[in-house]
Amino acid sequence: MKEPKLDHLSIRRRPEGQPLMHQNWGKLLFMHWRIDEKLLRPLIPKALEIDTFGGSAWIAVAPFTMWDIRPFPPFLPAVPRLSAMHELNVRTYVHFDRMPGVWFFSLDCNSAAAVLGARTFFHLPYYNADIELEQEGKTIHYALSRTEDPPAEFNVSWKIGESLRYTHPGSLEFFLTERYCLYSEANDEIYRSRIYHQPWPLQKASLVSFESTMIESHGLRTPEGDPLLHYAEKISVEIWPLEMLASKPLGNTSPAPKEPSLGTTPSWISYMY
Repeated sequence: MKEPKLDHLSIRRRPEGQPLMHQNWGKLLFMHWRIDEKLLRPLIPKALEIDTFGGSAWIAVAPFTMWDIRPFPPFLPAVPRLSAMHELNVRTYVHFDRMPGVWFFSLDCNSAAAVLGARTFFHLPYYNADIELEQEGKTIHYALSRTEDPPAEFNVSWKIGESLRYTHPGSLEFFLTERYCLYSEANDEIYRSRIYHQPWPLQKASLVSFESTMIESHGLRTPEGDPLLHYAEKISVEIWPLEMLASKPLGNTSPAPKEPSLGTTPSWISYMY
């Protein structure tokens, strides 16, 4: 089946209006595997189409850290105990009305306040977790243990490699990393949040060790074979409010830890795209 022509370029422009917040993301590892689209379909609202490249869907695990989390405008101070944290997400790629974005199966974070806020106001499946990140030279060690059900563990070390050229539209690297919005679902409604940043400054990476049940926590198996790796040392990001797109999507959705409630979006919630 011919893949739809999506608008991968205009969404990279800075959105109109004022963003909610600024964040720095760093020490980020993209770990991608090909996966059968049919395995993902029951976990994603039917209103969203699964995005594919070369006829294949993709699933990813992305550990990273964030800091300088503060509300917009930039002269406002960071919120104490919410200005820095570690996070890991399990994700795939979807589109709605030709607009490509990210669908999160789960997001683990070591800030209970951020987890609660993101569940409530962004309708995202956040989980509390103990997370440690250490770096020795060019090697990064990342360890995660989820502290609520369903259980999940992640213990991975990787070595940072050489810098890559910026990705170009039409390439696999562009498809996997140049994503400028997320989609979420709550109460039979689809939502989208936009972000803005410069193109990802990607580097090569190689695995030193790998143990993970993050994908397994969703009833899936980690695909066989080595993942495709890309690393980013640092990127500055602006984040916009959530907007409602559609009501009453059909099909199953990935369950959130708690039933979300609607409300005014606070300016300190952190999340990863």
